[in-house]
Order: sequence, then structure tokens, then C-alpha cells
Amino acid sequence: MQRRKEVRSESEKTSKRKEEHIKICLDKNIEHGSTLLDEISFWKFEDIDFIHNALPEVDLEKIDISVEFLGKKLNAPIIISGMTGGAKIAERINKNLAKAAENLNLAMGVGSQRAAIENKDLEKTYYVRDVAPNIFLIANLGVIQLNYGYGIKEVKRAIDMIDANAIALHLNALQEAIQPEGNTNWSGCYEKLKKICESIKKPVIVKETGCGISKEVAKKIEAAGASAIDISGRGGTSWGIVEMLRRKKASNNIIAKEWGIPTAISLLECLSVTKIPIIASGGIRNGLEIAKCLALGAIACGIALPLLKPALKSSEEVENKLKEIIEEIKIAMFLVGAKDIKELRKRPLVITGKTKEWAEVREIDIKKLANRNE
Repeated sequence: MQRRKEVRSESEKTSKRKEEHIKICLDKNIEHGSTLLDEISFWKFEDIDFIHNALPEVDLEKIDISVEFLGKKLNAPIIISGMTGGAKIAERINKNLAKAAENLNLAMGVGSQRAAIENKDLEKTYYVRDVAPNIFLIANLGVIQLNYGYGIKEVKRAIDMIDANAIALHLNALQEAIQPEGNTNWSGCYEKLKKICESIKKPVIVKETGCGISKEVAKKIEAAGASAIDISGRGGTSWGIVEMLRRKKASNNIIAKEWGIPTAISLLECLSVTKIPIIASGGIRNGLEIAKCLALGAIACGIALPLLKPALKSSEEVENKLKEIIEEIKIAMFLVGAKDIKELRKRPLVITGKTKEWAEVREIDIKKLANRNE
């Protein structure tokens, strides 16, 4: 009886934390960057430019932006990144996101399912197959939980819980370090991650949560047997800031505000050393940024925060926002004369500024990346 009470108490704490996360993301400025850092151009892909083609020789209406993602054809290279679950409000959010993904044939992830592993009653806040039977759906658990009692059983349960096509195992060391309830013993996580990749039949996507992935870690993830990497770089939602706001100590931790590898840089790092698909995410806010990521070699891009407020309203609002972004992708491709993503990857890119400097220091051949398919 005492054990059941303890489990219920922990579940209630987790559910409350999920509600706090949603409220903070809706009401506060939780994106990376200070006044000084906002002046640095590599924050939002400004260091990466297409060369305008004044004579594109393609029909805008016939541009094809479909992609193959882990065996599933998507109508657009967009993944609705996992945001939430485990709280009452999350059920409506996930259903609206899923309906839009179904209508547009996009991929979607759910938030960390730890809350539902702890409390079966919360499974419904993640379940979307009733409204989205055909989408590529991605389950979600934290790698750190493998050091706190989770294993193959829990990973399989997360997949089965929502009838997922794949599972994302997320890396959130910064968040755990700032979070009052955080789990910070990461010793031995890699070997446990490797065991999961070897044992789970569904694809395993290893994803960061706002701090990016370096080429050294990307190589380890690929060696572990992961099917894809989601870089989730610095530049979008900062879970360090979210956790500081929960603690009401938003001005006391500079690391939470400024730590991480910028998204554009992280993409270059991972593409330079790996062959598995790379998902670009972390502050992706428009179709032009997506087009740049695709041109470099990303398989797709993840979007989260811009869809949160629309998801509170309706699936139509989410769908409208996504259609705006899709139109921007197509226009960017039109203006470089690319009829599909394969051709987009043959178009030259110009990479300058801090991004170029970083790449040089890190011995990343940006010319080879930017023009590798010419």
C-alpha cells in the first residue's frame, strides 16, 4: 500500500511538472539568446545563403517536397516535434497536432512518456491513433531514465502505448541539471543506449532537447545503432530557461541561458561525420530555414513551439500554420530552380561569418557539405 502511494505521489508530481512546462512555454520568453547573443548571425541560419536564380526554369505548382523518412513517405519534410503529454491539457494539444499531421501526411512525436509509464491513467494524453491512424508517430523517453530503473520493457511499453512507428530517446543533460527534481547521474548511459538500439525492432531516434549534438557524440550515436539523429540545437526553446522559471530563479544561471551548440552548427557537425539521417530542429521557425537545412543534407526538420498556441485552439489552426511553412519551402526551392529536394541539394550555398569560423576551427569541410551533390 505504501509503495502504491509513493508511485501515485511521484506521478502527480510529474503531471504537475508537465502542466507547468506548458504554461511557461505559452506565457514566457523561453527561447535561447540574450541581447548580445541575438546579434550573432549564426543563431538563425543568417550565415547560410542560397544564390538566387533569376531564371529558375521550374513550375512552382509542380515542386515536390516529399521525402522518405525511415521507410515512410511524407508529403513534406516536417516532423512535429514531441512537445507534451502527461497533463490534462496535453491530450487536446496532441490530438490537434495529430489531426493536422494526418491531413498533411507529416510525421509527429509526442512528449516524454515517463508520466504515463508511472501512471497508466495518463496514457490517453499521448494516444492519437484514433484521429491519426496513418501518420509516422514517434514515441519518446529520456535516455537518463535508463540509469534510473528503465530498460527494454519500458521502451517497448512506450512504443506500444501509442502504436508508434519509432521511438525517440532524448538527451536532456542541461534540463536535468537545472530541474529541481533532475536526475544527474549519466554514468554508463551510452552502453545502455546501445543495448536498447540493439534490442528494439522499431527505429530508434536519438534526439537532443535544445543544446545540439557535436560530431563526436554523433559518431557515438551512429555506432550505438541508432536509426537517426535529431540535433535539436541551441536557438529555440531552452529547457534550461524553462526549469529556471519553474524555480523562479531566472536570472541566476547563465549556463541555462547560453549553453549549447547552435542549430546550424550542430547540423554541419553531424552531417560531416555520419551517414544516418539527420533531423534538423531547434529554433526552426520558417520554410526558408527548412530549405537551408535540406540543402545541407538534413532529411527533415522538426518544429515545436510555433505550433503550441495553434494546437490549443484547433487542428485547423495547426494545419494553417504548417501550410504557411510548406508554401515558404516551395517558394525557396522555386527561387533556386529546384523541382524537388534531390535537386535542392545540388544547389550551391554560401556559408560565411561565425558559422564558417566555427567550421574551420572544428575542421569541418563546409565547401564539401554545401556543394557535395554538384
